[in-house]
Amino acid sequence: MSEPSMRPDPDALLLRVKDEEARARRGKLRVFFGFAPGVGKTYRMLQVARDLVADQNLDLVVGIVETHRRRETAALTLGLELLPRLQVDYRGHVIEEFDLDAALSRRPRVVLVDELAHTNAAGARHPKRWQDVEELLDAGIDVFTTVNVQHVESLNDVIAQITHIQVRETVPDSVLDEADAIELVDIAPQELLQRLREGKVYLPEQAKVAAEHFFQRGNLLALRELALRRTAQHVDGDVLQYREEAGLSTNVPAGERLLVCVGPAPSSARLVRAAARLAAGLRCPWVAAYVEVTTLASITDSDRERLEAHLRVAESLGATVTRLSANRVSEALLVYARRQNVSRILIGKPTHSRLRDRLRGSLLDEVVRGSGDIEVHVISGNGDDHALPRGNLQTQGGFHLAHYAASTLLVAITLGLAAFLHSVLRLPDPEMLFLITVMITAIWFGRGPSLLAAGLGVGAYDYFFVPPYLTFNVADRRYFLTFAMMFVIGFVISELTGRIRRQERDAVAREEGTAVLYALSRELSSADSPARIAEIAARHAADVFQAKVLVLQVDTNSALVKIGAAPADATLDAKELGVAKWALERMELAGLGTDTLPGSSSVCSPLRLGGVALGVLQLQPRETRALGAEKRAFLDVFCRQVAIALERVRLAEEARAAAIRAKTEEMRSSLLSAVSHDLRTPLASITGAATALRDDSNLSENTRIDLIGSICDEADRLERLVANLLEMTRLESGTLSLKRDWIPVEELVRSALTRLEAKLTQHTIQIDIPDSIPLIYVDPVVFELIFVNLFENTCKYTPTGTRIEVHAARRADSILIEVCDNGPGVPKGFEEKLFEKFYRGPHSGTSGAGLGLPICRGIAEAHGGSIRAERAQSGGLTFYINVPIGGTPPTLATGGRISV
Repeated sequence: MSEPSMRPDPDALLLRVKDEEARARRGKLRVFFGFAPGVGKTYRMLQVARDLVADQNLDLVVGIVETHRRRETAALTLGLELLPRLQVDYRGHVIEEFDLDAALSRRPRVVLVDELAHTNAAGARHPKRWQDVEELLDAGIDVFTTVNVQHVESLNDVIAQITHIQVRETVPDSVLDEADAIELVDIAPQELLQRLREGKVYLPEQAKVAAEHFFQRGNLLALRELALRRTAQHVDGDVLQYREEAGLSTNVPAGERLLVCVGPAPSSARLVRAAARLAAGLRCPWVAAYVEVTTLASITDSDRERLEAHLRVAESLGATVTRLSANRVSEALLVYARRQNVSRILIGKPTHSRLRDRLRGSLLDEVVRGSGDIEVHVISGNGDDHALPRGNLQTQGGFHLAHYAASTLLVAITLGLAAFLHSVLRLPDPEMLFLITVMITAIWFGRGPSLLAAGLGVGAYDYFFVPPYLTFNVADRRYFLTFAMMFVIGFVISELTGRIRRQERDAVAREEGTAVLYALSRELSSADSPARIAEIAARHAADVFQAKVLVLQVDTNSALVKIGAAPADATLDAKELGVAKWALERMELAGLGTDTLPGSSSVCSPLRLGGVALGVLQLQPRETRALGAEKRAFLDVFCRQVAIALERVRLAEEARAAAIRAKTEEMRSSLLSAVSHDLRTPLASITGAATALRDDSNLSENTRIDLIGSICDEADRLERLVANLLEMTRLESGTLSLKRDWIPVEELVRSALTRLEAKLTQHTIQIDIPDSIPLIYVDPVVFELIFVNLFENTCKYTPTGTRIEVHAARRADSILIEVCDNGPGVPKGFEEKLFEKFYRGPHSGTSGAGLGLPICRGIAEAHGGSIRAERAQSGGLTFYINVPIGGTPPTLATGGRISV
């Protein structure tokens, strides 16, 4: 057999080029990896850094290095540039953290960032230090860092079983997987224990506790093995990447990797178990591969069930299951084995006759001859043909008999048509009609009926159209070639047509799956609540899996509750709830057709993202049949899409809540800052004046009058501040109750001027309100506050002598009121900020809580109107108040207010 082609896939090459371009822009990550604290990771990192600076004059800075009071480690930092650490105030203590912004601003070639799994103090940009490192890498800065094996996320449970300590600080595996280099820093456990006793790892008190718990020799041996294995996995990945980039077709014997060929035959069960034992003995990964031959008919339902059972067993034993598609099984196996750097292939011993190998070729012979430097292990099967049920053969046979009968009928119809055309039109080549019948039969009924049609067509042509007629004797031997060609062409047509049908079926299945995922992701992208996401997911899952679907989520009481279902009235059975809980807790598929609670009537798949389960998708199939491996793989992708949507909504809610908390905190701080100052000032004045009146009996009458006046003025000021706070609270809470009356605009303006008469003595007032302006339907007491606050702002923010003008004009069904001054105004672009709570304007030395203008806007909007501010061309500021008239106002004969 010819060597399988290793020509690179163009799509894979394009992806590789794009990946290389992205990695070229991204910084390089070098990880110094150890199995326990004290093995010398930081020391080794500093050694490498000093060598690079000395040999290459590399632009390198120390972002953060924890020396833990070790003199040898601290000495290595001498002569290296140190970034200042970020001072974070946390619960009354100052904590030093890595200053990410300083590193990005300095932008060196390499940054040393110790302890990758460290949790940053509250207030830092990222909660984890590895996230700081990711931002540095995205900025194109290389990073040297350190991490211990107990901080690897995927090994968290294993570490807890070994050490009986739950490690809280972890690093995602993806961070280590994407590292450009991992350097294992390793010492013997005995040497590490000696360092611990000498106080080179922890202080004496801490070292004693550590030696009794974490630093036991058995723990260190197990952790060391895990660290070696994790490093070997990364090196193995580097080898595969190198082979792919270099286009190598030969095997690189860097490590063992097994591949077992699995099929529907019962003997495959023994193959899978043998591969699991061999992989366990070699301590290496292994793959269970099934090859679907495109040139053969699809396997029967019973064989499909047996195949899925074998693949599930392989997956449960730790194999990676892969499905391949090719014209020949041997070619697919060898190509995959070379791409994945497989060192051994396990294949079953053939049990069929030699004649079949001569006709169709020997799989074993092809694999052995094409394996090259890959070892091939041949395992005998157990010959148990009853390991799994074979299915209902009578049903399948009846189905095929109908196809064969239909193909026979088509040949008979074709014979009648050919006889008619031959007798009437003297058709010279009726055999072509039989070839068309073979093609139609292959398209409709498959290969077997089409071969029958080819045989019957040859016989009918010989019997009715070849002399001597109505016999199977052939006078002219040249017709034998015609018969042979008819049969061969019919066979080829049936094979090609069958292959096209299978490819079409596979393409349609893939297209349907892609279309479902596309429609699902498109709808989920616009969903803004878990209930909406659950409704979308349940509807799509019900259509795809032909089942009742429930989407379950954990509530505040840690109980699973239904948040969506299809149909909507589907209920959660108590028995099936236990299956869902198991799937949620273990984050594994459970229920019908699985290894866990297989007697259940439902299949429960966790909605997991990373290491967190967000809920459960429960399927209750209409037909009690286990999901095949392809359906299970699709279900896993489906659930991940739903989990991503749920996580997006959760994060969006958290972001909104965080924004609200930040806004609330900002408002609280502004309120405390403003109110504390504005309350303290009048209170201090009142206290000082009252104390002087109480303690000094020799005050003159004029002085007493001035002090009493000061007390009254400051009390009025305090009362207005408290009133503004209460009014703002009523406006924001929606509890403001309006008691509307018909009232002239001029009366509201003059009433406000009367209240502020003492403050406005140094300003010029000009009122221009025509008599034709109709009454407005407002709450007089509340609406008057708009003019009070506007006039009071003018007194605060403009110098004496400023002119205040009030104009009013009718605009359709509303009244436009203008309040303008010729003061200094505000800078351009600040007009809208004036209406923000606690904003005081760009003037220094002014008092007030910054609530006057926000209250004006709230009152105007409560009446259905609006208010805005504009800078005047000649200086000053103009406020435009638009208030609806509120219906047909009554006529006012003598002036004044009319109550309705």
